[in-house]
Parts: sequence; C-alpha cells; structure tokens
Amino acid sequence: MARTVLHRELFDYDSQLRTQYPVICGVDEAGRGPLAGDVYAAAVILSDGVLIDYLNDSKKISESRREKLYDEIIEKSDAYCIATASVEEIDTLNILQAALLAMKRAVEGLGIVPDLALIDGNKLPDISCEARYVIKGDATSASISAASILAKVARDRYMRELAEKYPHYAFEKHKGYGTKLHYQMLEKYGISDVHRKTFLKKLYEKQ
Repeated sequence: MARTVLHRELFDYDSQLRTQYPVICGVDEAGRGPLAGDVYAAAVILSDGVLIDYLNDSKKISESRREKLYDEIIEKSDAYCIATASVEEIDTLNILQAALLAMKRAVEGLGIVPDLALIDGNKLPDISCEARYVIKGDATSASISAASILAKVARDRYMRELAEKYPHYAFEKHKGYGTKLHYQMLEKYGISDVHRKTFLKKLYEKQ
C-alpha cells in the first residue's frame, strides 16, 4: 500500500472556522524576496471534507511534490485564482503593497465571494469580504497551504519562462533570488527590464 502523509490539523483548523464562515478562501503570495520578476498570489476555496495528502507549507515540500499538488488542488478546489503584480508595480508601490495588490486581485478573481478570507502573514489586503490574517498560515490552514503551493508553482514556472527569454541570468536555477550566481550575472550583464530596480539601487545607479 502506498504511504501517504495527511496533515489533518490543517484541515481541522478550516473545518472549525466553517461552522461560522461556510465559505473560506486561503490566500498567500510567492516572490516577495527575489530581485527579479513579478510577485504572485493565489486564493483557494476548498469544500469541507476535502482532504489532500502531503498538503503543507510549500517551503517544506519538494519541487516535484509541489507540481503534483498543484494539479490536485486545482482539481479539488471549488474555486481558485492566481494573480500577479508586475515589476513596475513593485518599484512604484513597494513590495509589500504590490504583494497585497496581487492578493486582492486573486480574491476578486475567484468568481465566488467568500465569507472569510484567511491571509498568510500579518497584513490584510483591501478586499470587500471579511478577512483575517494568520501568521505562519501556510502551516496552519489547509486553504492557505493550498494557496501557497499554487502561488509558488505558478511563479517558479514563470521564472523558468523568463530564463528562456533572459538566459544570461540563470533564472531557472535561483528563481530571481539574490544568490551568489545571480549577483555575478548582474555584475557581468547589468540589470534587465525584469529586475526590480528598487531592490538593486546601487547597481542601477552604475548603469
């Protein structure tokens, strides 16, 4: 028999809330830290009784497992939406406000108005439904965990696409984060139009 891992406490957390809020969406973002690329967010609504093996904080799951979970979450969700805020919006608004904007877009794109939105972190986006933030939400709520995986996988796929357009920067290896390799490529090739200028002010001023 195949071994499975079910983090039932994440589903129990949501089930308890559904006694008061029947339709809950989990919301999380991916890509606040990188030096390049858009910031992504996802919102997911799961029905009570839906269980997904291995669902957990996306950072605790291997890339191959996240890819499999991505398809299962989409299949089993009542509604989901993946949204972004652009590099230009990040540089104009700042990364926190851009991430909150991506979250707002994800919730508004669901097609179902939730009774409660559970937001990972300690800030709330400006959305029309009731919202509650949950610190370390992706390790607390199944809905937030599902959103974290959709956002993470979608952004990683996007960074692999950028790697084909901008091969000098090796985005497929570091996903835009400030690794030693990424900084070496920046020093060699300069800043591209998909880099966040506000994250690279010193390099930007050199160009």
